[in-house]
Amino acid sequence: MRAFQFLLYLFLFAHSSFNNAEQTHHFNIYHDSDYSNHFASANAIKMGFLSALESEKDKLKHLEFNFIEMDHRGNSNRSLLHMKKFLKDPEALFVLAGLHSPPYIKNRTFINKEGVLLLVPWAAGGPITRYEHGTNWVFRLSVDDTKAGYRIIQFAKEKRSCEQPHLLLEKTPWGKSNERTMQDALGKAKAEVTWFNWNTRVKKAKLVLRGIINSGADCVVFVGNAIEGKYFTQAMAEIDKELQKPIISHWGITGGNFFNNTKQYLSEGLELNFIQSCFSFDDNPQTETVKKAVKSAKNLFKSHFDTETLQAPAGFVHGYDLGLLFVQAMTQIAPSQKISETREKLRLALENLNLPVEGLIKTYISPYSNKGHDAHEALGFDDLCMAKYKNNGSISIIKNEG
Repeated sequence: MRAFQFLLYLFLFAHSSFNNAEQTHHFNIYHDSDYSNHFASANAIKMGFLSALESEKDKLKHLEFNFIEMDHRGNSNRSLLHMKKFLKDPEALFVLAGLHSPPYIKNRTFINKEGVLLLVPWAAGGPITRYEHGTNWVFRLSVDDTKAGYRIIQFAKEKRSCEQPHLLLEKTPWGKSNERTMQDALGKAKAEVTWFNWNTRVKKAKLVLRGIINSGADCVVFVGNAIEGKYFTQAMAEIDKELQKPIISHWGITGGNFFNNTKQYLSEGLELNFIQSCFSFDDNPQTETVKKAVKSAKNLFKSHFDTETLQAPAGFVHGYDLGLLFVQAMTQIAPSQKISETREKLRLALENLNLPVEGLIKTYISPYSNKGHDAHEALGFDDLCMAKYKNNGSISIIKNEG
């Protein structure tokens, strides 16, 4: 467990509810993420969120944030232990989630019953934000699998002319939620499904892919993370070139050191696309918002931040935009002596943001005020695009048409 202290002592702000408060408020932010196996995504989220606090520091007054790295290693039980520790901490304000969906799907009832305020900038599993048995404490600004599967299947059919896709899915609640969405997107022409476990290596991956190709599939729709993704990519590249099929992937592969491990195969012409939110530093114009984000990141992280070499850039982008929404919510509340009351105020403020927030992906107008199925989703279907790697490892967005 590591802590990153982020101090904000500001004197010029005129709009915050804290104007008349003399005391400094101390809060802990718990980052429940996989710092062991998917460090790139965890680090990108951290940099994005803290850069948002840096860029908007004139909107907060007399606040001290302690950013605590909690490494769950992809284990749902370790994540639950972090939640329990959070609840015992009198200064713990909220939990910032990481890449993996299973911890938040499995522990969803505990999170909401116990009032663990959870902000999600990566984990995409559909059920995470859908809690129908009481107060919902989970807010997401990320890809949402109830929509992602439709965009991925649409791309496979329309852009890759894939008439017989084969679903290659991680055998977890995340993979299973994607199967439901993707099969629904396919309509009556259901796809065959192959499930794989974590730690699948290249030898096993080759056997799996040969079976898929022999079944008549003309593309592989992949849902998995960077570790297994690199082995399936290597395995496809080492199959005879005339037998190779395009891989159309969920964005889980971008959460680690995937590109550096696969660039030799991609440079040989292997077709690989993946879903992202519709922003990249390469493709989007250098607006004032973009410049402010980059300046803030470089102020905090110096030579460790570079838009061209940033790994898991979606983690930074989503962490940054979610940080901006958090800052706006904080300007609308006055902290209470009891941390549970401050969390509740913050939850209500997130549901009732009273000003537009200009982020990297878009301008957010009351993103969590909608009722119904998508009430706690900041991004919608139109915010999801497909993407590809450039030769230098940066990500290029394929803009949606129409």
